[in-house]
Order: sequence, then structure tokens, then C-alpha cells
Amino acid sequence: MSAHQRAVEQIRQSYAEIPADAAPRLAKATSNLFRFRDSGKAAKLSARDLDQVISVDPVTMTAEVQGMTTYEHLVDATLPHGLMPYVVPQLKTITLGGAVTGLGIESTSFRDGLPHESVEELEILTGDGRIVVARDDNEHRDLFRSFPNSYGTLGYALRIRIRLKPVQPYVRLTHLRFTDAAKCMLAMQEICEAMTHDGEPVDFVDGVFFDPSEMYITLGRFAERAPYTSDYTGMRIYYQSIQKRGRDWLTVRDYLWRWDTDWFWCSRAFGVQQPLVRSLMPRKWMRSDVYRKLVALDRRYGVVARVDRWRDAPVQESVIQDVETPVERGADFLEFFHSKVGMTPVWMCPLRSSSEWPLYPLETGKLYVNFGFWGLVPLPRGQFDGYYNRLIENEVHALDGHKSLYSTSFYAREQFWQLYNGDAYWPVKQAYDPNGRLLDLYDKCVRGR
Repeated sequence: MSAHQRAVEQIRQSYAEIPADAAPRLAKATSNLFRFRDSGKAAKLSARDLDQVISVDPVTMTAEVQGMTTYEHLVDATLPHGLMPYVVPQLKTITLGGAVTGLGIESTSFRDGLPHESVEELEILTGDGRIVVARDDNEHRDLFRSFPNSYGTLGYALRIRIRLKPVQPYVRLTHLRFTDAAKCMLAMQEICEAMTHDGEPVDFVDGVFFDPSEMYITLGRFAERAPYTSDYTGMRIYYQSIQKRGRDWLTVRDYLWRWDTDWFWCSRAFGVQQPLVRSLMPRKWMRSDVYRKLVALDRRYGVVARVDRWRDAPVQESVIQDVETPVERGADFLEFFHSKVGMTPVWMCPLRSSSEWPLYPLETGKLYVNFGFWGLVPLPRGQFDGYYNRLIENEVHALDGHKSLYSTSFYAREQFWQLYNGDAYWPVKQAYDPNGRLLDLYDKCVRGR
């Protein structure tokens, strides 16, 4: 903890030295955001030495973690104690601070909600330069409750205390195939409400939509022993296995990172799913942060766009989003998405929030389904960048859904503040960043500043 205090003083001093007319931006090695911004007058805020697990307490089943710690490092620290975070987002380099101030989700979310719902305490560097400790039961409760989905516009998480839960060594997977989206959504709802299937408890639930006649719900259950374990960190590809086998077994660590090796299925854009390329690719390079860096390089130098122009191919729009709709509207969304966008596969992950979080106002106790889709779609002739993303935004909200803000957004200002509860946001913003040192949520997430 003494080392943590030194790191806190270092970032506090770094923040104080940033000119008043420069928007602070955390200096970090990797990012899982897809809101690419020009540097402009942004000043790098040093956060070195804030990437460690401070302690794991197996008795209280809690961990003290610095804000820039990745879930990969946290899981490596907790599993030896037979524990894991309640929700472990899909990608290894997502940080605790990123998941709490943004939004993370995974296959335990049908039971345990979103990552911030297992947070007990936040130490935050606020916009006005203070270091405050926020909890649900102290004088900074408004900041604690408004921090999720604030994306660094209220402050930065320096230390997080989270609750942990017990694990077993293995996870048994069952892949259930459906040929009708309405029946798939109904089955997902029944399983999540009962938290059982065929009389057995269910610990994990997610799914994949391949096309209107082929989709799967994957159920996971902890196990003390396994007859075998599969390895999807080499030549074999996890998402392809869903279509080929009804039952599978993984170690708990490999289950938590089953999507990371191929960035779900996005590695195919880099040729990594071709057997020859895959056999030559070092395993240490087959991970989401490597692919994300390649996307950032392409964004910077426009390689794909140049190749498309040379091939006289249609201009493509980046459609990278996670959205939620109520489970009873999930089939409607899938029908819309397949007919209007046509990108496959689509990840499906049920979630239920146990209490109200002002800046991401899901109905408490209601089951939603998160749909994740990530890729490029050719634009129709005469349409411009943003065409598909705007269609998706409009449809999601017509279905009483909500959309994460880690990627591009196109809302008008008034609509944005209605959807993301400006009435709750602005009093907290004024209390902890009265001079506007940090960008506000609209400027950061929609205007891309």
C-alpha cells in the first residue's frame, strides 16, 4: 500500500502540472476503446505504477487493485486462491478502471450484473485534483453511483476494492443449437430466470448468432474434475468449436479467456484463422491487444481504405458496437440487424442489473441481452460513413434498449442527455470538476474530442 501511495502522489502531481487549456488523457500501453481521437491539445497523464494487484484476501474474498491493472493480471492473482472477480470482461487487457468507469460484461452477467456492481470502494482522482474515497455509504455516494459509464469525465480510478467469488478448476460447456431467434430468446430467458438447465445449476450463459437458422446458447457449469480439456490458444478456434460439438471442457482460466485468442472472431480479418498463417504465428501474438494495435495502425495510415480504392471496392463503414435490448425484443433486433446490416457472427450475452446506476439506466431486475458485433460493412451507393451506426442507434432505442459508449456515437446533444441521464450527471460533474478540466461525456463520447 505504501507503493500505491507513492503512485497516487505521482499521478496527482502529473495532473497538477498539465496546462489548464489541455484536456488530460491517460498515457497507457493499450486501449479497448474504438473512439479514435486526434491528439489536439490533449496532455498525457502519467499513470505508471498504477497497474498492480495490491492484495487478495481469501478470507473476506476481496481484492485491492490499482486502476490500471488488467483483468489478466488480476485473474492470475486470484485463481491461486480459488477465487475470481464476479464479472471478468472478455479481453485480457481490459483494465479494472476501464471496466468500472466504462462498462464491461461477460457470461456471469445474467446473475452478477456488470463489473461495477461488485465494487465496494473507489479511490478517485477527481477533475478538480482531489483524491477522494467513494463508497455507497459515505459522503461521496453520488460520485460512486455516477462513476460507471462516465468514461473518465468525472475522474480516474486509482484504487478499487472488489468482491470475489469462489471458483472450481474446470468449466463444463454445453452448446444448445436453435434455428429460430424467438425460441432462442425465450430459452435464454427461462434459463437465466431459473439459473438452471435440465435440473442442474448454471454458472455462465452466453451465445452466438451465426445466421437466422443457426444460433447457440452456451451454458457453463463449474466442475471439480474434467475428463479432458480443450485448448483454443493454438491451432483450434473456440467460436468454430461451438458449431461442431455439443459438450466441451476447459480449465477455468482458459474459459475466462476463450474469446481473447481470436478477439472473438475478428482475427480472421488479419488472416490469422488461415491454417498456414496460424501455424507460423507466435502464440504470444495471438491476443486481442495485438489485433487492436493493428487496427489503430490501419486507422492512422489508411491501408485498408487504400487497398479498397485500388480494387475499386465499395467504401466500408466500421460497425463496432455493443448494445442491449430487453430479452423479449432480442429476436426483433436480430431480424433487423441481419436484414439491414448483415454482419455475422453476433455475440449474445444476457445481463441483469441488481440496482440503479444513473448514467446507464437499465431497468433494475429486468433481463437484457447484449449483442456485440465488430467489423466492416460495405456502404450502399450514395451513403456516407455513419449510415449503419445511425440505423443501429435508432433501432436499439425503438426497442427500449441501450448502447455502450466505447465506440462511435452519433446522437444529437439533447437526445444524448435524455438517454444517459444528464439530470444526474451534471450535478456530480459540477461538484467534482467545477472548472471543466475534464471533457464532459457528450464531448468525449460523441464529438470524439
